[in-house]
Amino acid sequence: MIDAVLFDLDGTLADTAPDLGAALNHLRSHRGLDPVPIEVLRPHASSGARGMIGAGLGIAPGHDEYDGLKAIFLEHYESNLLVHSRLFDGVRELLAALEASELAWGIVTNKATRYAEPLVEGIGLRPTRGCVICGDTTPHAKPHPEPLLEAARRLDLVPARCVYVGDDERDIVAARAAGMRSVVAGYGYLGTARGPAEWGADAVIDHPKALLQWLSAAIPVG
Repeated sequence: MIDAVLFDLDGTLADTAPDLGAALNHLRSHRGLDPVPIEVLRPHASSGARGMIGAGLGIAPGHDEYDGLKAIFLEHYESNLLVHSRLFDGVRELLAALEASELAWGIVTNKATRYAEPLVEGIGLRPTRGCVICGDTTPHAKPHPEPLLEAARRLDLVPARCVYVGDDERDIVAARAAGMRSVVAGYGYLGTARGPAEWGADAVIDHPKALLQWLSAAIPVG
């Protein structure tokens, strides 16, 4: 039986890559560099500042410039969270169907509270019967299972009665470690390493509303 569906945020519920990409190109403009097309940056969006700075400037954590670039990136991003970010097509209908079925739903993201909460509110994603767990809600972030376990605790549910949906391999790793079923949002960012078919999820969906079909076909919902 499944009582709740938990979702990653970036690349699963919301397409935030354009605003993350704009923050990266803001850094590039300061260096006199041309912008990187969003199509190139999109696969890295689920990794936030680290992924974008790495993809757009070839600079990783530990580099002398990284911390300064990250601070500028995040300052720009915080001021421009909702310029181009949108819900993926079908997400609003999916969430309405879950609520109509009396299933709780929530968000578990690695995005820090200072960015996640304004985005959730501004884009209209506040769960009526669920929770929002951010990257700094617990001492650990995904792929550690603790954020997912905290969501189950707040919903007063056994983890095994929850499904987690995400677009990055770390989401599936976290779900497995938490004892939850997992679904890959195949329409999301997906990273650049192994393909989602290799992540060991229970399913891969190509559209948000396909989750409803999977839930009804694969699992007794109640």
